[in-house]
Amino acid sequence: MNSTSDSPQHSRRRAFRDVLLYGLSGGLLILILKLTEYRFLVVEHSVEIYGALIAALFAALGIWLGLTLTRKKASVIIKEIPAQPTEPLVLDEARLTQLAITPRELEILGLLAAGLSNREIAARLFVSENTVKTPSSRVFEKLGAKRRTQAVQIAKISRLIP
Repeated sequence: MNSTSDSPQHSRRRAFRDVLLYGLSGGLLILILKLTEYRFLVVEHSVEIYGALIAALFAALGIWLGLTLTRKKASVIIKEIPAQPTEPLVLDEARLTQLAITPRELEILGLLAAGLSNREIAARLFVSENTVKTPSSRVFEKLGAKRRTQAVQIAKISRLIP
């Protein structure tokens, strides 16, 4: 994914800004030397000072370019892999008997796990919504769950639903 901050136009504008900043910094340094009465030093050693300024400017520019060009670009790779059960569900009949869950309650629990609402479950089973609420509440009570998600989680751990 590329954002606008990675566009070539933005990179050129940023490079131009940085080069201009380094140039202005060099000019400011020369101005400071002249204003602080180092005229003698500048006149006597002007070649060395200008050479050092240019060397410092290019060293800083080289370091900045090196860091900019070798920086690792952040990339996000998203690949959806559907979860496949390693083995088919073997219903834990002993646990089912221990909890005394009826086939209708187990069927409703499976539909709850599929994410269906009470209204959708009622439509699928051709019963009223109130007829769905009763087995649902019994399943919650038998599993010791307070919410649908908790009941589904407990049922999956107990190997009652896939």
